[in-house]
Amino acid sequence: MLNRRILRIKAFKTLYSYAENPGMSLKDTISELQLSCESVRDLYLYILALIPALTAEARGRAEAARHKFNPTAEELNPNTRFIDNAISETLSGDPDFVKLLYRKKLSWEQNDAFLRHLYDSVRERGYFVEYMGSERGGADVDAALWIDILSNELPDNEEFAEILEDMSIYWNDDVEYAVNVCCNTLDDLGRGRVWRLPELYVSDMRKADPAVKSDRDFVLSLVTCAYNGFARYGEMVRSAAVPQWDGDRLFTTDVALIITGLAEAENFPDIPPRVTLNEYVEISKYYGTPKSRQFVNGMLDSLIKNQLHLTI
Repeated sequence: MLNRRILRIKAFKTLYSYAENPGMSLKDTISELQLSCESVRDLYLYILALIPALTAEARGRAEAARHKFNPTAEELNPNTRFIDNAISETLSGDPDFVKLLYRKKLSWEQNDAFLRHLYDSVRERGYFVEYMGSERGGADVDAALWIDILSNELPDNEEFAEILEDMSIYWNDDVEYAVNVCCNTLDDLGRGRVWRLPELYVSDMRKADPAVKSDRDFVLSLVTCAYNGFARYGEMVRSAAVPQWDGDRLFTTDVALIITGLAEAENFPDIPPRVTLNEYVEISKYYGTPKSRQFVNGMLDSLIKNQLHLTI
């Protein structure tokens, strides 16, 4: 589930937390990392749980319309294509999925206002109108609809973001990644495959291949090395930044990124330094300031060559 890119992001964010709270022990830092990683899978489950919840919202509205005083012909005989979608039925009928949501206390019951707003929005979308009017059915068609809903309605949805922020400090930054994993699951369900809780790390999903190295070991070792070498790596950054940059004015996000990159370059000889450099420069585009990319690129390139004596 978690690939190397997102694990690097998790490692960097954990080191940022340590930089902001230097009293954190290594045990505390590793615990923070593990919570952050596991939270992505919890978010994945919560987003999938939205499918039966939104279907129930639609079903409730149809029932209310059917039983109101003097209903229209359309309200008496509604189009139940969405209400009867196979994906919702598959998930709500899967005992493992239901038990896991219950155990983790992941429910949409307290967010009925969001469900109403989301359903109102979805009903107006072209992809939904086309789905409701299509004669072609099947689990693959239903899955494609849900992929459209999750991909189009959740990222950048402020109401959704507020819900996630109230539930977990980790979730907001992971929405797009979790949605992407959900979409992969929906594609599988559309092909008739049974739902299974995905392994937390991509390497665990490919453990039958002896050549695949453990992603869990990678990220735990990366954070441990960066934590233990934090002061030394930090001094490298400050020394190299002067006089062009005031050491006291360096952005903590940039420093944490560079330190994580240095730890990887020095302690993982099987990863080419150029790959490490490119990875952290890419991550810097989304964290820090508009100048972070240039700064992180220049500092990592210089320090890897001149301080770690590695060839890029």
